[in-house]
Order: sequence, then structure tokens, then C-alpha cells
Amino acid sequence: MVWSWFHVLILFPFLFAIIVPFLDRFFKTRIHTGWFVLFVPVILFISLLRYIPVVSNGETILLTIPWVPSLGINFTTYIDGLSLIFALLISGVGALVVLYSIYYMSKEREALHNFYVYILLFMGAMLGVVFSDNLFVLYVFWELTSISSFLLIAYWYERKRSRYGAQKSMLITIFGGLSMLAGFVMLSMITDTYSIREMINQREVIAGHALFLPAMILLLLGAFTKSAQFPFSIWLPDAMEAPTPISAYLHSATMVKAGIYLVARFTPVFGGSAEWFWIVSSVGIVTLLYGSVTAVRQIDLKALLAYSTISQLGLIMSLLGLGSAAVYYGNGDESAFFAVAVLAAIFHLVNHSTFKGSLFMVVGIIDHETGTRNIRRLGGLLSLMPISFTVALIGSFSMAGLPPFNGFLSKEMFFTGVLNSMSLPIFGMEKFGVIFPVIAWIASVFTFIYSMILLFKTFAGQYYPERLEKEAHEAPIGMLISPVILASLVIVIFFFPNVLSDYVLQPALVSILPALADSGGIDVQITAWHGLTTELFMTIGVVVLGTLMYLTLRKWKGIYSFFSTEGRLNILYDQGIEKMESFSYGLTNRYMTGSVRDYLVYIFGFMILIVGGSLILLDGLAFNFATDVPITTYEIGIVIGIVLSGLIVIFAKSRLTAIIALGALGYFVSILFVLFRAPDLALTQLVVETATVALFLLCFYHLPEFKKRGKGVGFKLTNLIISLGVGILFTAIALSADANRLFEPISGFFEQSYELAGAKNIVNAILVDFRGFDTMLEIVVLMIAALGVFTLIKLRLDRRDGEE
Repeated sequence: MVWSWFHVLILFPFLFAIIVPFLDRFFKTRIHTGWFVLFVPVILFISLLRYIPVVSNGETILLTIPWVPSLGINFTTYIDGLSLIFALLISGVGALVVLYSIYYMSKEREALHNFYVYILLFMGAMLGVVFSDNLFVLYVFWELTSISSFLLIAYWYERKRSRYGAQKSMLITIFGGLSMLAGFVMLSMITDTYSIREMINQREVIAGHALFLPAMILLLLGAFTKSAQFPFSIWLPDAMEAPTPISAYLHSATMVKAGIYLVARFTPVFGGSAEWFWIVSSVGIVTLLYGSVTAVRQIDLKALLAYSTISQLGLIMSLLGLGSAAVYYGNGDESAFFAVAVLAAIFHLVNHSTFKGSLFMVVGIIDHETGTRNIRRLGGLLSLMPISFTVALIGSFSMAGLPPFNGFLSKEMFFTGVLNSMSLPIFGMEKFGVIFPVIAWIASVFTFIYSMILLFKTFAGQYYPERLEKEAHEAPIGMLISPVILASLVIVIFFFPNVLSDYVLQPALVSILPALADSGGIDVQITAWHGLTTELFMTIGVVVLGTLMYLTLRKWKGIYSFFSTEGRLNILYDQGIEKMESFSYGLTNRYMTGSVRDYLVYIFGFMILIVGGSLILLDGLAFNFATDVPITTYEIGIVIGIVLSGLIVIFAKSRLTAIIALGALGYFVSILFVLFRAPDLALTQLVVETATVALFLLCFYHLPEFKKRGKGVGFKLTNLIISLGVGILFTAIALSADANRLFEPISGFFEQSYELAGAKNIVNAILVDFRGFDTMLEIVVLMIAALGVFTLIKLRLDRRDGEE
């Protein structure tokens, strides 16, 4: 097994997470732990930068380490434009978040070792997701993101809302993850491979298979739950109970983008089909509208950002769905025409990480310095927090799609993508295509409104210090560095978008639409001015109507009181959880009766149904008595004695009678061994039975006599059926095993015990030599049990002496 530098790079966060608790303990009163953790994302980001020239030249890197080679599961990493752009966001934004957290998280009041361990686990899991080529390795990392995000959201676990939000996010995303796993299994059954690259090459085989649609739907469930698409979006607002650095990292740049990555990665597999096109684009556009409309009614700044994130994720998802039509056209000119939507999705993915990350950090600063995020209590912070206001202005205007900020460029490309989709002569778009630009424009109006609410309701107006828990003031410079860097990128990208496009966006586009590589890709020059286009007039309409609606917000906002979609969805979720808990509680009470008999009935009944049914359905029963020796009168007599001894044990009215009958049963078995010419086994059985009977007599001598039963043991048909079923089942298994000899018996090996172990007695050789470690461990277990019994007796005697 040869480990590559790149595999070590992916596992680096996990390895450093092991060290963090010791760092926190050693430097607890000296240096903030975050300074040591900061090196991890910085090293990752710098190391990944050197792959940009490689992927920009159209090259890919494939590295494999065997993991479970017998099952075909290997830790295969695939570096292309798509995985690299996500990895740069994970490490780059991760570095800024860690730097921000150093000043945000108090080392005196917070368990920082937990915080940074969870952050590193999540960072490593996300890198594993985007770089894994093997389906099941990807799934392992996928679920690690769910677990680590659960820990991060529940970081302040003493708060009820934090625990509730963490549980909700885990249940919904784990449900999606299990659905995705089922889809992965179906894909592997179709293609006979676990490699995503090889599945892309078998696209035609997958499209013609009966499992195409089920596999696609199950995979999309995983993507939609992780990326908070409607109606699974209800977990994201509750996840805002986590500390702001976590919200900035998980919910703006990384975790919620995992579903986007999955859809983008499998677009070459499922794209070009009407089902993929309509499901992805429709869910995305509905999520866009739902998130933007709902964000306007929020009074908590983080809740507003949560719904805005839902909205922006819907925008990206809809673009991926609309752009998947390019797969249908292959490498023709039509493909390049519709590929603009995919390029816009990737571009907005980057832009969203920059402006939304900066906005989350500014909201964290406001909460940190004023003690509240309630919009109704804020206002007039412009003069007190000028730097925070500047960052918020850049982020808000970019989110609203205004120049000169990068959000304007990607929003214009979004309008281009939905307008281009109207000209699609496939998938029924000639009839329904107009829906997408109409909904996109309406959602953009509401996006403009909530962006203005975030900015002006917080920083403009009158300052009311009596409404705040703290006297407002600007944050320390350390807390401002990260949001200022992100805000600066918002402006830089606006003026130099094609640098980003040529080296990062175009390679990612070719990864999503590999057919474009055959035609040399597409040459899209991203510019701020396109002339007097439809997109520009749509933007002007958004600004005009959005401004009017913002200025008249009080007059029409009351309409929200008549409907509450998110409220109904949360009620349905809570009621569903309650009903599942109630059902589980009732079901558990039905079988957890406290009766040993009931438990044995369940165990043996299930065993009869499963094992017996499998033997019958799979033709496992086979009886061949031709080679059996005849049964003698002695053997029949001994078996009758065994049965009678067993019955006496059951119906005995005194312990002494039961013990004697149990010993007699063992002696009858010993005689049976003698008849079968196994004197060693017979001798061993006699010794064991004698010792057992003596021990039983010693123990039961001190116990009282059996109580007389008021009535005899009643007949139970269930007991009869279960006992007969178990007896018949094991008899059938024994006879079938003897008749179906698939391999040579192992007895031939043990017959060479003298040559192999120097022992003339086969039984002793098996116990001492061939099963030496097993026998030794059994002796150890018996020794531990004996020590436990001795300790209990000693404690009881000591207590009795103390009482005297």
C-alpha cells in the first residue's frame, strides 16, 4: 500500500484533530488553540493552489489506495476542476472561519478543544466527499459530514434549541444519506463498478436500465436533504443555533454545498433525461422562491440569512437542472448554448460563499458586540460600526445582484440561463419554459427586499441603546480581518471575473459536461455590460419594484399572517417525530413484557421463520439415509432414557430430584459416546457431569424447597409449536448438513495429529494445540468469572461482619 501525498492531505484534518485536545490542555492559559488549528486549512489551501495549473490545462489526477480490495472498495481520489473548486472553498473559507473564531470564541468560557475537533472532522469529511471517486468511500465521508455537523450545531448542548436543531438536521440529512446509499447500490448493480468515472462512461447502459429512475430519485433525495431544498429545508433555520463561525462555515460555503456537488458530479450520468431536468430544475426554482419570500418576514438576522441561503441554493440547483439539457445535445453548438446555465451555477457557487460568508460574520459581530440579532431592537449602528457596515453593504448589495459586486455578474448569468431555457425544443419547455424566468424574476425581487432589510434595518435609522444588552461598538480588528477579506474578494471578482473563469470555472464546467472537452469547451467572457439586453431590463425591474416594496414594507407585510409555509412544515415534522416515538414506544411495550418465555417465543419463532423459510425457498433441505448405519436397540433405549430424564427435570417437585435427573441425562449421553466409540468424550462428559451435580447439590442445599403450586402447569399451544418447530428445524439442519457435503470433512486433517502436534490423542491435540489460544481465552474468562464470584462473596461477608 503506497500512500500518496494527496491522500495524506485529505486525512490531515483528522490526524490533527487527535492532537487538538492535548494542545488545548497544554496551552490552556497561554495561547488560543485556534492559532494552531489555523495552520491546517492554510496548509491545505496553499497545497491545493498548485493543482490549479494542472486542471486548467484539462488534466486530471487519479490516485488509488486499496481499502477492501476483495469487495472492490478502494480509497480512490479524483482531482479535476469540479472537485478542486469545492476543495478550495472548503479550505479557503475554513481558514478565514478559524481565524474569525479565534476572536469570536472565548477561551475562558468555551470548550475550545471540542469546537476545533468538530471543525477539523467536518473539514476532512468534506474533502473526502469531493475527492472520492469510489461510491461507498464517498458515502462514508458523506455521513461523517452529517455526524460532525450534528456535533457542531449542538455545540452549545445545554440549550434546548441547539439540541433540537442538531437532532433535526441529523435526522433529515441521515434519511437522505441512506436513500442516497440505496441509489448507489442500484448504480453499482447496473454498472458492476463502484467508480463514478466508469459510471459516466456507461451512461447509455444506466439510461436504458429499469433501475434508472429509482436510482436517480434516491440519489436526489440525498442531495436535496443535504442542500436544504424544499421541503427538506426546514432543518437549516434551526441549525442557526450554532455559534456564528459554524454557521458561516457549514451553511454558506461547505456542508449545504455537498448536495450541489453531488448533483453536479452525477449530471453526466443522469443529465439529458427529462426526469432529471424537471426534478432538479423544478425543485431548485421552488426552493428559490420559497426561501426568498420567507426570508422577508424574519426578524432574526441569522434566520434571515438562513432562508436567504435556502434561496441561493435553490438558484444554483435550478441552474444545474436547466443546464443538464446540454448533456442531451452532446458536444454540439446547442450544448454550449445551454451550458451557460451550468457555468452560472458554478460562478454563483463561488460568489455566494464570498458574500454570504462575510454577511454571517458581520451578523456574528453584531450579536457579539450588541447582545442581540433582533432586527426590531437594532438600528443606527452605521456611525458606531463603520467597518462592519461597509462589509455588510458589499455583501448585501452583492446578494441583491447590484454592481459593482460579483453577485451582479452571476445573477445576470442566471437570468441568461432561465431565458435560454425558454428556447429548449425538448422536455415540453416550449409550453412551460416561461415559468422559470417569471419565478426567477419574482424571487429576485424578494431577494432585493431582504438584502435591504438586512442592511438598512440594522445600520440605518435611530440608535436605541436601551434596547441592547451591550453598548454597541466596532469589533476588534482580529474579528474584522476575515469578513473584510471576503468582502474584498466580492469586488475583485467583479472586476476580474475571467481570471477566475479561465483557471477555475471552465475546468469545473468541463468536469460536469465532459462532452464539451471534445469541442474545446465554451468561450464565455464574463462582463458587466452586455448592452441593453433583456437581462438588464429584468435587473432594472427588480431594483425599481424591490425598492418600492421595501419602502412600503409595513403596508403589505401583514399578508404573511395569512399563511406560514415554514410553520406548517415544522408542525408536520414535529408531529411526525411524536407519532413515530409513540408508535415505537407502543411496539416496544408489546414485546418487552419482562417475561423470559415471551422473549424466547420471539427469538425461536423468528429463527424458525427465517432459517426454516430460507431452507425451503433455497432448496437447502436434503436427506440421504443410504450411508447411515442402522440404529440398534441399545441406542433407542438410551435416547428414551435421555427423554425421560429431561421430562423429570421439567416436572420435578423438588430440587434434589431435578438435579439427579439432570445428572442422569448427562450420564446417558456419556453412554451414547461409549457406543459411538468415543471413550475420551465419554470420560470427559462423566467428569463434567459428576462435578456439575456436586456443585448443584452444594449450592441448592442452602436454598428453600420448591413452593407448592396452587395449580398444575397449563397447556400452551404456542409452547408446543415453538418446541416442535425448533426440534424439527435443527434435526433437518443436521440431516441436511450430513447429506450435503460441499467440502471434504476436516476430520482427515485432525487424523494427522501425531505428525502435526506429536499427540496420540486427537481430542487433546485439538484442545491444546489446534485450539490453544481459544482454550487459553476460555480459561481466562473462567478465571475472571471466578474472581467476580469471589469478590461478591467477600463483599457480602465483610458487610455481614460490619453489621455484627
